[in-house]
Amino acid sequence: MTDVSPEQLSAEEKKRLKYYSASQWTLIWWRFRRHKAAMVAVMILGLMALSGIFAEFVAPYGTTTRDTSYLDGAPQIPKFCDQNGCSIQPFIHGVSTKRDPITLRAISVPDPEKRVYVTFFAKGEPVKVLGLIATDRHLFGLSDPKAKLHLWGTDDLGRDVFSRTIYATRVSLSIGVIGVMISFVLALIIGGVAGYAGGVIDNVIQRVTEVIRVVPIIPLYMGLAAAMPKEWSTTQVYFAMTLILGLFGWPTLARRIRSQLLSIRNEDYVVAARLAGARPTRIISRHMLPSFTSFIIVDLVISFPYMILSETALSFVGLGLRPPTVSWGVLLQQAQSVRVIEQTPWLFIPAVFVVVAVLAFTVIGDGLRDAADPYSDSH
Repeated sequence: MTDVSPEQLSAEEKKRLKYYSASQWTLIWWRFRRHKAAMVAVMILGLMALSGIFAEFVAPYGTTTRDTSYLDGAPQIPKFCDQNGCSIQPFIHGVSTKRDPITLRAISVPDPEKRVYVTFFAKGEPVKVLGLIATDRHLFGLSDPKAKLHLWGTDDLGRDVFSRTIYATRVSLSIGVIGVMISFVLALIIGGVAGYAGGVIDNVIQRVTEVIRVVPIIPLYMGLAAAMPKEWSTTQVYFAMTLILGLFGWPTLARRIRSQLLSIRNEDYVVAARLAGARPTRIISRHMLPSFTSFIIVDLVISFPYMILSETALSFVGLGLRPPTVSWGVLLQQAQSVRVIEQTPWLFIPAVFVVVAVLAFTVIGDGLRDAADPYSDSH
């Protein structure tokens, strides 16, 4: 058989050679890129994560900044044209206050004769981006420093819903990430020990796992929420909430890791490593776990929606984070009355973020599952 240089191969042959010589992670990435829905979900989550990380810059106002002249104000959508003509620069109408003839409440109404132009990198409240970079510039604002722009309206205290939602995105996503990481480390250790050791150790660990799985979550969180000292700061409550979600989120993943390890613990390469004198930690980490790492990552990604939904649900019913901390669940606490549905439906916007984030993580999990399947179509 004569040797053929790479230059003599056809384009199709080069493509096949590159494919078959690629690593496992490269193959997974190539398959994942072909999953268009998953790539869209990655971009959506990436945009949400970036807006949360740089919330101080993206949000025009702080979470507690009030606009007392625009209570329960409707969303202000920038426009280019009105009855007075068109403009190349987006603008909103100024706001004037009048008395509702029925309820006698002071209400804010647009003033069609007054235009306030939207500008980018506008000056606003002094903030520290990432807690380090001091600036008074925000992604967008108004040309009139005395006027305020509320893209998604305001709540009953005049706080900007858009700004609060952006800050809440950072809190909710970070709780999901940190909580999943904590549960993943616990699942890796506990499931790894149970799957590798087997016997009595496995039986004891499985009984403990079953006890944790059958603990009623809501009463447990009610007790833990009541036990949290009232004098705790918002940061302490945040870390306590994250730790609780992580400590009770490991059993499912631990059992999956255990079952995978039990199925391969007597394979030839594992026995050879054991006879060579390798320590159990090395055998598990260097020989056993890599054989199904891709499936662990899939399970890990799918765990994110459950963690986010848990935080949102608990904060929604008052068992999670507490104001002035903002998360999606805390913001949705304001949307529990019929009055909100009828008069201020824009307070439900954080619910859209929850749905979009959960769907995005689910789609990414499906894409990773297909990409990690060695029997999927690779052509």
